[in-house]
Amino acid sequence: MLDIAICDDDPGQLALLAEYTSEFMQADHSEAVIHQFLHPDDLLISCESHQYHIYILDIVMPMVNGIEVGKAIREHDRSAMIIYATNEPGFALQSFVTNPTNYLLKPIDKQQFFTTLELIVSRLDIDSGRTLPVKTREGIRILRFSEIMCCEYMKHTVIYRLTDRTSVTTKVITGSFTRHITRMIEDVRFVRPHVSFVVNMDHVESFDRNRFTLRYGITVPIVTRHYRAVRDRYMDYLLSKERP
Repeated sequence: MLDIAICDDDPGQLALLAEYTSEFMQADHSEAVIHQFLHPDDLLISCESHQYHIYILDIVMPMVNGIEVGKAIREHDRSAMIIYATNEPGFALQSFVTNPTNYLLKPIDKQQFFTTLELIVSRLDIDSGRTLPVKTREGIRILRFSEIMCCEYMKHTVIYRLTDRTSVTTKVITGSFTRHITRMIEDVRFVRPHVSFVVNMDHVESFDRNRFTLRYGITVPIVTRHYRAVRDRYMDYLLSKERP
């Protein structure tokens, strides 16, 4: 299920963008919830507790312009897709700092808008079994399974190490680590070689009886008594990837 936020201070433009987005999602057979915001402050307040997959932003808005909104989004969400839809061509260069997917000029060309959404949907990994909402001190962060290299349970928090060399640390979790990682372990990519670690086998570079070695030299211990089961799980996974 896609979560899409649209922010435009012009009610007519906001309604039009929502209509185009809904029309595309129906044609693409993609499930989506579209959230509409007339003021950037309302969107930013919402972002404190919720994270969206796609942001469609006007640039010239009261108090906070769309580029500043994009910067605020990027402080806690590197993977979200941002589209700018604006009357002003002069902000295109400035918008690059937020790494937008596209910069569209109004009046919006529907086919160009649809092409942009098609590209975004093809890039997103939003199946409910392949993303994980993580509560951090900064708010909720949605992590794609594909970007998680491993996670470690430490002092009642979970540290996620990601493919871009950053890490995300949860708030103190309620319940056990086992419960926290249930959705990950149900995915064939993940294995638990140690009581405090989970590894994404797509990012393993080598392993021996004592540890997995991942990208960037990250190592994860393997409990001796679980070595055979972990080895077999890893080898089965490698073989499954080779089958047509």
